Amino acid sequence: MALTFSDIFKLIFAVILPPLGVFFERGCTTDICINIALTILGWIPGVIHAIYIILKY
Repeated sequence: MALTFSDIFKLIFAVILPPLGVFFERGCTTDICINIALTILGWIPGVIHAIYIILKY
């Protein structure tokens, strides 16, 4: 699967603020709730989850 131009910006947002990258990819779903919880527990798990969600969809 090839990355699109918008995926690059989503990945940048995912590194800076992981829930924002997930929100841009999936909208208000349970994925953003999971990502917020992971980001509160630690920034790195939130970033990993956000990158996974962006590359998966």
